[in-house]
Amino acid sequence: MSHDEIHTDSVESIPGLNQRQAGIVEMARARGFVNIDALAGSLGVTPQTIRRDINRLCESGVLARYHGGASLAPNTRNIDYRARKLAMQDEKDRIGRLVARHIPDGASLFINIGTTTEAVAQALLQHSGLMVITNNINVANLMRAYSGIEVVIAGGQVRHSDGGIVGEAAVDFIRQFKVDFAVIGVSAIDEDGALLDFDFREVKVAQAIMANARHIILVADATKFERTAPVRIGHISQVHSFVTDRCDKPGIRRICAEHSVRLVEAAAFV
Repeated sequence: MSHDEIHTDSVESIPGLNQRQAGIVEMARARGFVNIDALAGSLGVTPQTIRRDINRLCESGVLARYHGGASLAPNTRNIDYRARKLAMQDEKDRIGRLVARHIPDGASLFINIGTTTEAVAQALLQHSGLMVITNNINVANLMRAYSGIEVVIAGGQVRHSDGGIVGEAAVDFIRQFKVDFAVIGVSAIDEDGALLDFDFREVKVAQAIMANARHIILVADATKFERTAPVRIGHISQVHSFVTDRCDKPGIRRICAEHSVRLVEAAAFV
């Protein structure tokens, strides 16, 4: 089940949903959080109207209410995370093993939010002397039991959907470090090389991670070339290595070559 299928099924199961309410759900899916006042301004209605829409969607179990706005209900987003976790799992495992080969014992590194970065964490468990700073609760929980790995976890708002820690507190925390490697995942890679995500709060953390690492490793399976997302993290030319299962996009290959980005394809090692 894909992200879009989950979203569509959830919306279509609500009788009498109007176009504006469906649009609110779509924006919550894309942005991670929708603000009442911002919605009122963009949709040309009063905040009271938006509150009624959100209340209806919360009663239907699609949205969850938070101070000032709403986001997708945890149960909906958790299904999405489980689906993403299972999708392309073999490819993600191969990516994880390839990345682990290039990270030496004793290194310091950031690992951000994502199912592919979690595969990298899994592949690093037998390393020793690592210092791992992460805003991903799943990564911290996976690695904490291994005595050879020191785990440092960022503070901030915990996202219900996937255990990601986001927000300004996480950004400020990340900025305290300067590490050897950053392992970052993204939701989509545009044909022009833009790295994209859905949640602007997560993007700010990812940007801080990229700014405070000596070597940036982008990890993404080939499905990310076919997706789109509304928030820009940066550009593929800003990373040092790009590890994927395969890259069939000539434009991306050209950008990597022009900017000395090391492109590593797991399919070549099968």
